[in-house]
Amino acid sequence: MLHGTIPVGRIAGIRIGVHWSLLITAALFAGILRTELPHRGSPVTSWAVSVAGAVVLLACLVAHELAHSVAARRRGVHVDRIVLWLLGGVSEFADEPGDARTELRVALAGPATSMLIGLLWYAAAVVTAPVAPSGILVEAFGWLAVMNIALAVFNLLPGAPLDGGRVVQALIWARTGDRLRAATTAARCGRVLGALVIAAGAVEVIVARHPAGLWLILLGWFLRTSANAEMSVAGLRHRLGDIMIGDVMTSPPLALPIRWPVADVLRSHAADSGHRVFPLIDPAGHPVALLAWSDLSRVSPAARATTELSALARRLPPAAVVHEDELLADAATRVLPRPGLDALVVVDESDHPTGIVTATDLIAACDRSTLGLPLQM
Repeated sequence: MLHGTIPVGRIAGIRIGVHWSLLITAALFAGILRTELPHRGSPVTSWAVSVAGAVVLLACLVAHELAHSVAARRRGVHVDRIVLWLLGGVSEFADEPGDARTELRVALAGPATSMLIGLLWYAAAVVTAPVAPSGILVEAFGWLAVMNIALAVFNLLPGAPLDGGRVVQALIWARTGDRLRAATTAARCGRVLGALVIAAGAVEVIVARHPAGLWLILLGWFLRTSANAEMSVAGLRHRLGDIMIGDVMTSPPLALPIRWPVADVLRSHAADSGHRVFPLIDPAGHPVALLAWSDLSRVSPAARATTELSALARRLPPAAVVHEDELLADAATRVLPRPGLDALVVVDESDHPTGIVTATDLIAACDRSTLGLPLQM
């Protein structure tokens, strides 16, 4: 998850967020387009076209990610949101495609959309050329065409987390029926691809003395880091196997009213319970936040009677609300709890908490499963 993301609205019912680092990307796009424009007309006009082109390209990135999200939602995959950030865009799914065909269709939707948009901008450049003697609009349209086609081609490179890595994963999954093997292979390809991109960036900086190589180095680092994370997720899935949430949860959980002051918590059974993380419930009894002892320690003794838990708690992500019959691996790969801070909250059909799974429970489940020991002692 990208922290510091600002929600900007919804498209087709899907939330769109913008990370502050996108400003750097927008400025870079505008600068690149400015160097591509012919030196005719006023600087004001050139910069206006450059800024407008950068904004349009960001909209094209939204269309790319929106294609992924719409394709996923149509096949039953819950989409949390789309976030635009320094290195482009990312679609955040609350769960994963359930079969190889869905994985393949979702992966191809984005590059296909970018390729189509690129061809449309190319057609616009061809149509505009006879009626735009200055050439500024033609160059801008041509640049948008090249950038969108390049986006489609780059994303199809065979390595996770790129769309091409998802295609590799889907094809191996369909051929072998082994999802873990497919994910591991795609992640390994991603690590190799990341190393190659870093090397290309280094050559561009050292040999060509072009600062754009720094961008490639950053992108390659991101690819390797993401691929390593996907390798870890694949290993986690392997270790957890078919363990269900209900097999490891602590029940019942000790839920606290979100409007309680800190002083009431310290006088309640929570102080002697041995629990370190608590779900907080609203007046209807639904879990809405999480609280840890470390959150309470920030409050001075004089303020404990007046400081409510709502002012200290962390929002409970929708993906952290689970049911007993879900696979622990599915939940843990969506939200990996931090020790002593986070948890998965188990709810019943009425969305009332029935159990809790902490990071300690997750680690114990991994270790005992690996050793072949029963989950419950």
